[in-house]
Amino acid sequence: MIFVTVGTHEQPFNRLVKKVDELVANGDIKEKVIVQTGFSTYVPQNCEAHKMMSFDDMQAALKKARIVITHGGPSSFIEALQFGKVPIVVSRQEKFHEHVNNHQVEFTELIAKRMNNIIPVYDIDDLKKTIDNYDEIAKTKNAGESSNNKQFNEKLGNIVTDLLKQ
Repeated sequence: MIFVTVGTHEQPFNRLVKKVDELVANGDIKEKVIVQTGFSTYVPQNCEAHKMMSFDDMQAALKKARIVITHGGPSSFIEALQFGKVPIVVSRQEKFHEHVNNHQVEFTELIAKRMNNIIPVYDIDDLKKTIDNYDEIAKTKNAGESSNNKQFNEKLGNIVTDLLKQ
């Protein structure tokens, strides 16, 4: 199962929701897909969709998922990491009116470089290739249930602190 979450930011993230729905429609994704659509206005026709999910439902989906695809909000991909997943991170971008600025792109780039525990996708057209090669890509990342969450959280905290000083 693939679980997609776009978080709760009030701007739509139609670009990601629509792309995943298209991949299912085209037969590029053959497994079940659950999408938490948030404030997206595009309604998936080929996936199980939920505007919002309870904490328990979100936790269950994260735990069960083979692949987690998330927006660039730290809380969303950290949660996936806590379940031993290597999340595919598709950041919201200002030029598509998905957020007020590009902080998600900048943060994703920083975490991918410093921590090497997420799989960033900056061009939505690369999502299919990333999903197709997920297992091989994930093996090259510093994540999984054996990762040291405390150390990760400390490093992440330092990164956030450094960003706030700039």
